[in-house]
Amino acid sequence: MIHDQAAKLRQRMHDELVTREAKTIAIASGKGGVGKSNVALNFSLELASHDNKVLLFDLDIGMGNVDILLGLESDTTLADMFENYLSIHDVIKTGPRGMAYAAAGSALNDFFSLSRHDMAYFFQQYEELIPAYDYIIFDMGAGASFEMLSFVFAANECIVVTTPEPTSITDAYGLIKYIANSKPDMPVSVIMNRSRSVKNGQQALERFHRVIEQFLEMDIRKLGILPEDKTVSDAVLQQTPYILLNDKAAVSKAMKDISKRYIGTKTTRSPGNFVQRLKRLLMD
Repeated sequence: MIHDQAAKLRQRMHDELVTREAKTIAIASGKGGVGKSNVALNFSLELASHDNKVLLFDLDIGMGNVDILLGLESDTTLADMFENYLSIHDVIKTGPRGMAYAAAGSALNDFFSLSRHDMAYFFQQYEELIPAYDYIIFDMGAGASFEMLSFVFAANECIVVTTPEPTSITDAYGLIKYIANSKPDMPVSVIMNRSRSVKNGQQALERFHRVIEQFLEMDIRKLGILPEDKTVSDAVLQQTPYILLNDKAAVSKAMKDISKRYIGTKTTRSPGNFVQRLKRLLMD
């Protein structure tokens, strides 16, 4: 009897592992310099603090700095994986709170124009990760190449990071317009970063939401605002995520609120997994 119960428990655990599929989130911005990578890192750490298995992929090619922000060295990167055909598990490192991350590597400048052979290798390696995590987060580079946006379209959802600064708002609008025209059913959320005050940030986010709703007929999710906070620059200098440097800081409290709000809201998933959708976009 005990043997039967143990066998059933093992089978149930195996079934859960097989059927679990990581939710893929693309974190993007219309322009550089809005603090996107810092948002992606601290958001990932907060998701991990809620007993989630989280993997952060640094795909901000040319500007990739997740390991620098963490104050950790990556002896193997995604660039090494393609150059030496390493297992993706050799590239993934463990950071604070058990959050896993994969650094891009300075030599990975042509990731979004890989050969079909190398892209197939990436697909093969990525498939192994799907049942191992709850969330796989892509820190995307700023810009709008077809290949980069294909990664966004293949994700389950996209979080756009912007600031109240007019050119940042304009570029974020352009990115969301492209998403709306190409994939109208894509769930999109917005984080308003570097707000001078709570009131200023909320007003900017409300205005942005109304513009998107009126001109793009798209209902984006207002995920929240992050205030301008000296803790962020201190954290960068100390190579420690601000959520860990000072969890009582205004920006850390705001990030905690955003993460809780995100976890508490369910979004509709696209059919198929990330690899299947990306294959259709890039290789068909």
